[in-house]
Amino acid sequence: MTGPGALPTLAVLGGTGHLGGALARRWALAGYPVILGSRDAGRAADAAAGLAAECRTSVRGLANRAAADAAEIVVVTVPWATQQAVLEDIRSAVTGKLVVDTTVPLVPPRVMRVQLPAEGSAAVRAQQILGAAVTVVSAFHNVAAHKLTQSAGVDCDVLVFGDQKEARERVVALAGAAGLRGIHGGALANSAAAEALTSILIFINKTYAVDGAGLRITGELRLGG
Repeated sequence: MTGPGALPTLAVLGGTGHLGGALARRWALAGYPVILGSRDAGRAADAAAGLAAECRTSVRGLANRAAADAAEIVVVTVPWATQQAVLEDIRSAVTGKLVVDTTVPLVPPRVMRVQLPAEGSAAVRAQQILGAAVTVVSAFHNVAAHKLTQSAGVDCDVLVFGDQKEARERVVALAGAAGLRGIHGGALANSAAAEALTSILIFINKTYAVDGAGLRITGELRLGG
């Protein structure tokens, strides 16, 4: 565990993928200790070595379960098709921890059609799989991964969902560290709205030839009690 005031160690599972790699890079540049997780430990180690050289900081690469075990906050950035298997694999390693789930239930080939699971959302399914001893927060659904790889700011807000306000606050802070504005979106069940919106944004991208449409909340936001 980190000491008072120290940044928590983040494990980014799916860290060799587009979204996971882009978020891991931004957090590493912000000073967070980062571990890349993958089903292939060798691939994770190779990606970590490259990221460490670029960011001039220490980055480790481990198999998913080992990465989750070594971290304080675990960020799951895997596709819908592998979400269940990854969560079942790490379940024993994340007891008492915060798990940030970014999963969107996209079902090829109809990725422009909303197809939420029977549980209501991927986030609710994640909570059911991991159990009550794990705090699940969902976020980062509507951010184009390729935009996160760029050094420029990203014109996109991040809606953060979870049943505990304090846990949501921690993820809002992670969004800020990645150069994004995190916004409380309410209970974990509300994640269904952001997950569904991803398919709509994909449709907008195709229909209007947009390079990664995102979400921006208008109005002056004042966080209440």
